[in-house]
Amino acid sequence: MISCLRGAGVEVLERHAPVWEGRRESWSAGAGTAARLAAAEMRLARPLPPCDAVVVGYPGHADMPLARVLARSRPLVFNPLVSLSDTLVGDRGRFRAGSVAARALAAVDRVALRAADLVVADTEANADFLARLGDLPRSEIEVCFVGAEERVFRPGWYPDDPFTCLFVGKLIPLHGLETILEAARIAPELPFRLVGSGQLEALLERRSANVEWVPWVEYELLPGELHRCGCALGIFGTSPKALRVIPNKVFQALVCGAPVVTGDTPAARELLADGESALLVPPGDPQALAAALRRLRDDPGLARRIAAGGAAQYREHASEAVLGARWRRLLEALV
Repeated sequence: MISCLRGAGVEVLERHAPVWEGRRESWSAGAGTAARLAAAEMRLARPLPPCDAVVVGYPGHADMPLARVLARSRPLVFNPLVSLSDTLVGDRGRFRAGSVAARALAAVDRVALRAADLVVADTEANADFLARLGDLPRSEIEVCFVGAEERVFRPGWYPDDPFTCLFVGKLIPLHGLETILEAARIAPELPFRLVGSGQLEALLERRSANVEWVPWVEYELLPGELHRCGCALGIFGTSPKALRVIPNKVFQALVCGAPVVTGDTPAARELLADGESALLVPPGDPQALAAALRRLRDDPGLARRIAAGGAAQYREHASEAVLGARWRRLLEALV
């Protein structure tokens, strides 16, 4: 978002207090996390420099009450990406639904959303959800895709032999890891490369022989992974959240030029068309996923067309230039 704004000629002054840097499992919860958050809030609590608008990005839910005070009469924009309660209760199962913690997280979500003059969601599907969650008029929520950081992710897809199915991301329920591992069992002749770590690592102990697991790759090296893969895997979870989001890794794969295979969801359909800019398969269906991957492997022409179509969709709808212009229009309208 910052790169997009600067590219559109907007001066961006950053006020940042580190909390999550250097932590691979960034959504851990406990006394240590609470202490780091409290210390960060204290460092943020000083007057803002002259500015026209204040933007709070992910994961700034806890920052919104302070931002509202510091912004004073200036417009306050919130770009949450996710709901805390939906992520930590519904998706990751950190807290039981209906528990005190779950209710507290839902309250933090509502307070954060309602403190903003404008909420910017990442998809239309997520905008509808956030409007219901915050009891906000849908007209107060705009949509701007996530995109990819183009100083790092650039075109250059030139797949290695053999054709390899690449997954990059947290090992969390959203991504449908069980579906990916079962598809690998169904298609043992296909190599799978899984890059990531997280709460579902135990599932990998029983992975089939064609699944290579790499717990961590440095961020700056991820484009090389995408340039070499046969195809990039998106998300295949069946939760309500999985149906509403297009994750970073899909945009990163698109800009790198790799063909994408991901779940056929309302959110994915906002950007991608099956057989043209991606292969879309029913979420949670390993048979369909295995068939789609075999189809790409066996038809290099189709893989190239999907790759080109996905890259074209990215350039037209999700590039930094496109998103920067949209972000600037949203802010100018508020100011």
